[in-house]
Parts: sequence; C-alpha cells; structure tokens
Amino acid sequence: MSKRDEIAEHLEEAIVWDGFDEAIIGYTDEVAVYDKDKMADILIADGMTGEEAWDYLGFNVFCAYVGETTPIHITLLWG
Repeated sequence: MSKRDEIAEHLEEAIVWDGFDEAIIGYTDEVAVYDKDKMADILIADGMTGEEAWDYLGFNVFCAYVGETTPIHITLLWG
C-alpha cells in the first residue's frame, strides 16, 4: 500500500500534495505530515537548483492554506 493510500484509508478528508508522496512521513489525527528536506530533494532531483526548490516550496506549498486538512511540513532533527 502506498503512503498516499494509507493516509486516504485513515483520513478520508486529508489533502496530499501531488508529486511529494516520498516525502510523507506520517499523519496526525487530521492531516498528512511531510518532511521539508525530502520535498526539496524531490524538486532538486527533478531539475531545480536548491535555491529554486526552497523558493518554490516557500511560495507555493508551505504557506498554502487549503482548508482544515492542509498538510503540515516539518524539519526533522534526527533521522
């Protein structure tokens, strides 16, 4: 089962970002949780520079609010 499918099974209303399934690290009682660094790595692997990736995420993803089930994005300290 994919991470996306598992979240959908537990959280029917949760929003998941397209193209970032490998950056999903879990979920809360209401929302999907993403690793910010893995999200940037995905964009870099797709051809963006590091600066472009972080700018894109900051402008288009991290500040987006799409309702109560908007995903959260965290920086892992260990792992």
